[in-house]
Order: sequence, then C-alpha cells, then structure tokens
Amino acid sequence: MKNSLITTIFFSEILKGMALTFKTLFVRPVTRRYPKVKPVVAPGYRGLHALAKDENGKMKCVGCGLCGAYCPSQCIHIYTAEGEDNKKIVERYEIDVLRCVFCGFCVEACPFGAISLSEHYEYSNYSRESFYMTKEKLLDNWDKYFPGEKGKRYYQDFWRPMSEDFKAHEGQAMFSKVPDSIKAGGKK
Repeated sequence: MKNSLITTIFFSEILKGMALTFKTLFVRPVTRRYPKVKPVVAPGYRGLHALAKDENGKMKCVGCGLCGAYCPSQCIHIYTAEGEDNKKIVERYEIDVLRCVFCGFCVEACPFGAISLSEHYEYSNYSRESFYMTKEKLLDNWDKYFPGEKGKRYYQDFWRPMSEDFKAHEGQAMFSKVPDSIKAGGKK
C-alpha cells in the first residue's frame, strides 16, 4: 500500500519513461532505406518457391501429392495424368503464393527433394495473377535462384533430418544383431 502511494504521488513510472526517452533522444536512428540498402538475407531464408531439377534438367517432382497434403494452408495443387508405362506425369503444379504461410512443410514432406523455398524475397506486384505460380514459373525459379552448386547443397544444408542422421551408434541395440539362439527361443 505504501509503495503504490509513493509511486502515485511522485509519478515514478512516468519519470522512468521520460528518462529513457531523453537518453535515446539524441542517438542516431538505425533506419535502412530499403530500395537503396538491401537487407542481408540469411542462408536458408524461406522465400519464393521453386521446383527442383535433376542433373539432366528434368523436374524431380513425380506427382505424389505429399507436399499438397501436408500444406496447412492448402495452397498447393497438383494435377497428374497417366503416361507411358503407367507412370504419373505432372501436367500442372500450381502454388497460390498469397495463401502460403512459408512454413516449409512442403519441403520436409517431399521424399524426392522436388520443391524448395528460395532466398528471394522481392516479388511484389499489383495483380493477383503474378502470385499464382505455375509449373513453368516454378521451374524457372529453380534456374534463377539455385544455379549450379547452390541447388545441390540446398537440401543438405538446410533441411533436416536426413537419412545419415538415423545411423546406429556403437553399442546401440539393433534387431539385426540379436543372436540366433535368442531368435529361435532357446537359451544361451
């Protein structure tokens, strides 16, 4: 009671706030002028989508649909057809970027490493159509934002866990190391 009465009479909270204001009043502001000074984007930033290509320049996507199934905003639409030898052919692969929350679940869900999120962040426009990515636009994004070695290193550097993370360590119990006598139900 006594403490609250003192703070009420002397306005100590207001004085603390004024002290902070006066302390920072003559400090130069830290403002970046965006178009002239570009921000430094950290590696692995989740920006514009791209469909990955293999070494031969073919699209890695096989049309399994896992990326669309895992997508929380349901912004990925995949249309497939049956091709030669009863293989799936991806006719259309579309992403509505305005609905995307850039969570990266699509990248994690894809077993083939076919979709990626580039470090490109400047894609403003005045029409909604430019934010509806088609298969052709997504493949072009791979060529633009993942040239050469960068495309190969993308999944190794930023998306975990990988298959090498699941190796057994020394002394770990493994079913393949169970002695035959125990498998047969006998005693040692």
